Amino acid sequence: MNRDLAPFLVDPDAPLGEAYEAAARRAIAERWAARIWERDASLWSPDPGVQATCAARLGWLLAPETFLDRIEVLEAFAATARAGFRGAVLAGMGGSSLAPHLWAAVFGTAGGGIPVTVLDSTDPAAVLAVDGANPPEDTLYLVATKSGTTSETLAFLGYFWRVAAMDIGARHEGVLERLREVATPGPERWLAEHFVAITDPGRSVEAIPHADAFREVFLNPPDVGGRYSALTYMGLVPAALLGVDLHGLLGSAVALAERCHAAEPGRNPGLALGLALGTLARAGRDKLTLLIDPRIDALGAWIEQLVAESTGKAGTGIVPIDGEPPGPPEAYGPDRVFVRIGLADDLAWMHRTDALLAELAVAGHPVIGLTMDDLGGLGGEFFRWEFATAVAGAVLGVNPFDEPDVDGAKRMTEAVLARLPEPDTAGRVDVFAETPNAIIAQAPPLRLVGDAPLRLAAGPGTVPGELRRHLDRVPENGYLAIGAFIAASEARDAALRRIRLALRDATRRPVVVGYGPRYLHSTGQLFKGGTPSGCFLQLLADGREPLEIPGRPYGFETLIDAQAEGDFQALEAHERPILRIHLGADPDAGLAALESALAEALARG
Repeated sequence: MNRDLAPFLVDPDAPLGEAYEAAARRAIAERWAARIWERDASLWSPDPGVQATCAARLGWLLAPETFLDRIEVLEAFAATARAGFRGAVLAGMGGSSLAPHLWAAVFGTAGGGIPVTVLDSTDPAAVLAVDGANPPEDTLYLVATKSGTTSETLAFLGYFWRVAAMDIGARHEGVLERLREVATPGPERWLAEHFVAITDPGRSVEAIPHADAFREVFLNPPDVGGRYSALTYMGLVPAALLGVDLHGLLGSAVALAERCHAAEPGRNPGLALGLALGTLARAGRDKLTLLIDPRIDALGAWIEQLVAESTGKAGTGIVPIDGEPPGPPEAYGPDRVFVRIGLADDLAWMHRTDALLAELAVAGHPVIGLTMDDLGGLGGEFFRWEFATAVAGAVLGVNPFDEPDVDGAKRMTEAVLARLPEPDTAGRVDVFAETPNAIIAQAPPLRLVGDAPLRLAAGPGTVPGELRRHLDRVPENGYLAIGAFIAASEARDAALRRIRLALRDATRRPVVVGYGPRYLHSTGQLFKGGTPSGCFLQLLADGREPLEIPGRPYGFETLIDAQAEGDFQALEAHERPILRIHLGADPDAGLAALESALAEALARG
């Protein structure tokens, strides 16, 4: 069961309350809820082309009911897989990886399942860590890509295909050679028993190498977009392997979907939430700050992608703030809205958080309270947010089902890779610090005479000075975004958390943090196409360990740096202020040095 408080807790006679009531009256008069279920795409745009795009992406509405009927198939697959494998690796990005990450974090191996490790980083250290922790002979590899052409996912497939082949060859000397001579259909079939594809039919599955020989291929409904696919095979195949109760998960989604047929926001939880978020964003409260029970805090990353990629376009959007530790009311500016998502049985956390919400409401901040009775309610929460995001897109006047600015960064990444080995850094400003783990700061070009980039010798305060100059660019209603192109770890999570809090408390600006290239498939669309109020800090590692990508003329170490460069260029092309920091060969030491430099920079403010 999923429960909620009033749409948002502010004085109903205040301007925000009046705006919400006006939006609610319009939604009732124009039959918004019914039109969504009727797949009437005119709700989002009068343009026939945009309407066609929207109409082709509304299959998520029926996903809970459709896949409730496929539970037996999923459970049968999971049972046979558990009999042959001790664990699984899901290779995916964005919409194909965030729901599985949530299941693994929340449920672990429930009901006798096997562990599922999610790989969504092209940093060689991350790839090697997943490889080392999952022996190929015991591992099932899930290749998850809606399009069949996701470059990162196909790189992972190429790498693990070779790893598995080498492992078979090492354990069974000469067997592959003998199979090549006599076997039908050949050694690939034997090897492919370790692989499963989750993709779309037609060209998508045809684009995945070796897919015709895989152990299993799960074909998703083609009218469900990646970020709306959690309640399809994309999310449910790994959930089944983990042993998650699919009946409870999908049952709660079906129940929530039924409530979303109601015309009145007071009876329709998805419509109420979407109207609130869209109305608040239009009023300048566009920083959606998530306060989530620690047991389900991985839900925040999934909401972040859904909301950011769906609404962040055409110069508008909602900026989700996920994972930011809560602070007192004075830590926040006037652009926030707070959403609490809690579990009913965690009374201590709920009381503590609701006390904070009360303080925030008294200070004038809109707050929303959502409650789940149990973990099975995650399915309902998924549907609530999908419906709400579609509604918020209608309020903001955007198509919530496309991502027009994501391809730009991809094209720039491809251009960087095409001109290897020399990157184009003309016009950049580099600041070098003389430390064993040097910080190098790169900024957009200054107005200089001549074409050569300015190179400043190391000196006291150089990096703090560049940081201070960059922070001064953040507009009054803006936000900071940190994109760390390094392998994630608990220590780095903690360092980035300290950095974001220092920035928030000193500037009263929201701070978004994400690991690259993961965030390119999540908040990347918002950063380029949304409200032009972001100020960006990109963190890179140097001296990465080379790691070959089979079939490509470059390795993972080159791919991740090219992705960072492509993102840098895309942000520059959209005239977004960005500063690059090189953390050196030891990212942990580099983060410590950055903390020190940042403390000095903030002291200058």
